[in-house]
Amino acid sequence: MTSPLFSPLHLRQLALTNRIVIAPMCQYSAQDGNVGDWHVMHLGNLSHSGAALLIIEATGVAPEGRITPNCPGLWSDANEAAFARVLKAVRQYSAMPVAIQLAHAGRKASCAVPWQGGRQLPEQDGGWTTVAPSAIPFNESDAAPHALEKTGMQRIRDAFVQAARRANRLGIDAIELHAAHGYLLHQFLSPLTNERTDGYGGILENRMRFPLEIFAAVRAVWPENKPMGIRISATDWVEGGWDLEQTVALAAELKARGCDFIHVSSGGLSPKQQMAAAPGFQVPFARRIKQETGLTTIAVGLVTEAKHAEAIVAEDSADLVALARGMLYDPRWPWHAAAELGAQVSAPPQYWRSSSANLFKPESR
Repeated sequence: MTSPLFSPLHLRQLALTNRIVIAPMCQYSAQDGNVGDWHVMHLGNLSHSGAALLIIEATGVAPEGRITPNCPGLWSDANEAAFARVLKAVRQYSAMPVAIQLAHAGRKASCAVPWQGGRQLPEQDGGWTTVAPSAIPFNESDAAPHALEKTGMQRIRDAFVQAARRANRLGIDAIELHAAHGYLLHQFLSPLTNERTDGYGGILENRMRFPLEIFAAVRAVWPENKPMGIRISATDWVEGGWDLEQTVALAAELKARGCDFIHVSSGGLSPKQQMAAAPGFQVPFARRIKQETGLTTIAVGLVTEAKHAEAIVAEDSADLVALARGMLYDPRWPWHAAAELGAQVSAPPQYWRSSSANLFKPESR
């Protein structure tokens, strides 16, 4: 009997061999937005993990949209050329589909890398003025962001579109928009960070407008045969903030605009969040969205055991399960899951002698 976790799935014309996704994981290792040798090693390693889909980390659509000065971007010819070099190296030895997460950090941009404290950087230390729907800083010690005007919003919308065009030229298989973890699109959604009085603030319909406009604009230039989805925070974990009911409403609007999948996380918007983290604690959010909208869902959040991941798919709580930190800790997690569940994974022949079991199958290109 086929393991549900290792059953195939199609997103438009993209064929996934199993239900395991490598979630985007910031590496803070780019130079001027350009990925390099670290990404060849990092993505190359993960591309032999046996997962069905590899999503490249949050990639800024504009320089000021990076979380840190060391985050990758896709706003320039140089950025595109750097990605082309990395992807050529990865694809030479791996047939794993590759997606990219396009992002703008909004008020959470201009920060030091985590291992240097992660605090907001002033301009004299390499930082920049951040932007947001309203002039509300993330931390009280941060400089207030610039409240976006219509021209600034149009520029950001255009930047997402141009980044999507570059991603298509690179042969990227799918796009995921980042509307989670307190970054710009999430900031527009949440009443805690959006105090606008124009058509982009106030009632839910208005707060959803800018993220939906960006989604529609990117979908319009992204090829019809390629899937496009979004990552969202289902709740802010703060009273009076963004919550699951609003997320379900957003998911329905996204589906109407051609959304193929929704990657369900939570939190990240406010330092006041009260998150009760435990294994699978975000899975109920994915289940509710899937049940009420029919959207393909990706569950994520402290899922570390193969049987737990299989149960999520078998119980129809989500269609796919994504791992991030767990995959960094064990880059062969899908191999071990397949061995435990009696399934097979694709791997290059150089690795076939690592297991005596009938674990591996040739990569299909």
